[in-house]
Amino acid sequence: MSLIPLLNGEEEIRERIQHSLSRLGLDEGEGPRFNTFGEEQSIPEIVGTIIQRVKRKGDAAVVDCLKRIDGAELQPEGLLASPEELKTARESIEPELEQALQLMANRIRRYAQEMMPPEQHWFESEKGHRLGHRFTAIDNLGSYVPGGLGGSTPLISTVLMNLVPAVVAGVKSIVVATPCNREGKVHPALLRACEIAGATHIYKAGGAQGIAAMALGTESCPPCSKIIGPGNAFVQEAKRQLYGRIDIDMMAGPSEVAVIADAKADPAVVAADLIAQAEHDALASSFLFTDSPELAEAVARALELQLEDLPRRDIASASLRDFGALCVCSDLQAACRLSDAMAPEHLELSVSNPEALLPQLRHAGAIFMGYDCAEVMGDYTAGPSHTLPTCGAARFTSGITVYSFLKSSSLLYLDREAVRSDLAPLTAMARAENLEGHARSAEVRFMESQK
Repeated sequence: MSLIPLLNGEEEIRERIQHSLSRLGLDEGEGPRFNTFGEEQSIPEIVGTIIQRVKRKGDAAVVDCLKRIDGAELQPEGLLASPEELKTARESIEPELEQALQLMANRIRRYAQEMMPPEQHWFESEKGHRLGHRFTAIDNLGSYVPGGLGGSTPLISTVLMNLVPAVVAGVKSIVVATPCNREGKVHPALLRACEIAGATHIYKAGGAQGIAAMALGTESCPPCSKIIGPGNAFVQEAKRQLYGRIDIDMMAGPSEVAVIADAKADPAVVAADLIAQAEHDALASSFLFTDSPELAEAVARALELQLEDLPRRDIASASLRDFGALCVCSDLQAACRLSDAMAPEHLELSVSNPEALLPQLRHAGAIFMGYDCAEVMGDYTAGPSHTLPTCGAARFTSGITVYSFLKSSSLLYLDREAVRSDLAPLTAMARAENLEGHARSAEVRFMESQK
């Protein structure tokens, strides 16, 4: 029996997709409770308490939360990474990693620059009607960067993926909030990535307290108008509770990949790409859609072989078993339909003519085209951001780009004759809505006293 389900019928494939999409809700119910503040509380209750404490007491509340939750010993004046800490990190980075960070930053920067829209656009829709729009960047951005327990597993790639497009967009103030260890230190590689990417403040606070500080502002953390970045359940709940006061990118979920492959795809390569996502998390999801039963069976065998010596074998095996599938489809058109039903975070087109499939696909966070274009290239060095929608959210939203940090304003210039020509329909509409003041606002411009 294969470790990963091997499916043939479209109905059972769709059922498996729905099972995968619902994986964030598998632990619904009362949920775990923690005694963080002297009483048993759920995650939403704890997060609400943290937000209120940070709102009232600022940095002092953040320091108290760090001690209670992470066992970190800091003073309020030590919450921001100092120039000395950045200098030490800069000097301690191995040359090979420094070169990799610079390469990655340059690739991301170039991609973001190519996506930047014109600052302004005007057109004349009718005589006297000049209409347009312009883009301006948000003023303040907060970026949460997970680091594991005590900052032991810093996501340095996420720093670059999230911050470099913001700098290109024109954001002037960028706060990074990230966990520290018990001594109040942040991993030097993460500090160096923040410096390269353009962070203006590095706030040494993980969890809900870090999110609350960026959203509300403290003595040392400027308030942000938008917060982006993945995180654990406490981070996601803090983003949810504070949404409205600030904007957020998305509610991040476990990683996922779908591979559409034809008979010419290399089964060892396909298996490796499925495992690369599965090793992230036991809740990650990896799907193959193919019109070749022989390829699906070969991939199943390759998975077994490659998992034997994988350091994160237990995690990857659980992910493939519980939320993965090898799906044999009637043809590649059916594979595209099923992929769209999944709306995967990452989609690989391991086929001989990937461009021919693009018109049949609508929903995916990022699309990797061709046999050799591995999804892991998008994780690190290709250029587009790897912060992407998960759990079907690609049906209605996008990943991080320069557009995530821009907002548009419509521009209107109507001359007097254009306004006069619209007076009758405008006032008819206003009075139909019982808004007499609206109608008079237009009419007053043409009253005798205004001539």
